[in-house]
Amino acid sequence: MKLLAVSDVELGFIYNTGIAQRFSDVDLVVSCGDLPYYYLEFIVSMLDKPLYFVRGNHAGTVENGVGGPRTSPWGAIDLHRRVLRAECGLLLAGVEGSLRYNNGPNQYTQGEMWTMVLQMVPALLINKLRFGRYLDIFVSHAPSWGIGDMEDLPHQGIKAFRWLVETFQPAYHLHGHIHIYRTAKLAPTRVGATTVINAYGYRELTLDLPQLRPYTERSMLERRKPDA
Repeated sequence: MKLLAVSDVELGFIYNTGIAQRFSDVDLVVSCGDLPYYYLEFIVSMLDKPLYFVRGNHAGTVENGVGGPRTSPWGAIDLHRRVLRAECGLLLAGVEGSLRYNNGPNQYTQGEMWTMVLQMVPALLINKLRFGRYLDIFVSHAPSWGIGDMEDLPHQGIKAFRWLVETFQPAYHLHGHIHIYRTAKLAPTRVGATTVINAYGYRELTLDLPQLRPYTERSMLERRKPDA
């Protein structure tokens, strides 16, 4: 399975009709924030693939475009404070924004971030019961505390995200917010079983998740059926 992750900066080769050919084998798109709605809508319309997103700390409440004002990109799925199962079988969860530093949009205290993460725990436990795992991909705008973050307040990592990653061990944590201008700084980081990736600009990922398989209530019942 192939995933395209985008974040923070618009790229000409993505906002271009050639995107359909360049990323023809992508199965899923994830946005880690601070991208305009029209950019995400273009990706959806050209690739015709599911796009899941969280908002960054620079995202406005309303964006005006040719089609009129809207509060989210058409055709995309908001992951903020949600735990979802994608059609492809991936278990996804997300939290928007960054630490509060000037009372702008989508900014939260460490305590508020803890509240949002803890509110998702029941759904993660249900995932474990139903699918045998808590989470495949955690999507956020800000990074985890001490993992690819910075010392200044706007770019400090989130302590609750670090706890979530260490406790529930998703296969991937995708984030943005930290602008990187040297390729060497984009190297993934491992935290236990989790690969942490800064999606600044874009990243193409080939997901090696052997646990993914179509789920049906019938298949669950068949596994529980006692031997004859």
